[in-house]
Amino acid sequence: VQLQASGGGLVQPGGSLRLSCVASGEIFNINVMNWYRQAPGKERERVAHSTSGGHTAYADSVKGRFTISRDNAKNTVYLQMNMLKTEDTAVYYCNAPITTMSREIIDSWGKGTQVTVSS
Repeated sequence: VQLQASGGGLVQPGGSLRLSCVASGEIFNINVMNWYRQAPGKERERVAHSTSGGHTAYADSVKGRFTISRDNAKNTVYLQMNMLKTEDTAVYYCNAPITTMSREIIDSWGKGTQVTVSS
C-alpha cells in the first residue's frame, strides 16, 4: 500500500492551493486520514484529520482557512488551503493507518509535497 500526495507549489500570501493524496494497493479499509506539515527547523505537526465517518478536526493555526475532505470510494483525501500565510510554508505529508486485505495495519506516509507561500 502507498500514499501519493500532489498539489503543492508556490503561491502568494492570501492565495489558495489544493492538495490531494491517493491511497493505492490492497486496501481493505482506511479510517483516519491525516495531513501533517513540517517547516524548516520545526517539528512535524498534524494540521487536519478526517475519519471515514465524516468527523474532521484542525490545528488551531489553520482553523477557518483549511478544509479537509475525502472521497472514500477513491481512497483520496484533499486539503483545501485558503488565505495562505507565509507561516504555512512547509512540506506537507499525508498519512493514514491502512488496513490491508490481509487485515494488517500499515501506518503509511506519502512523500511530502512542498508548499511555499511568498510574495
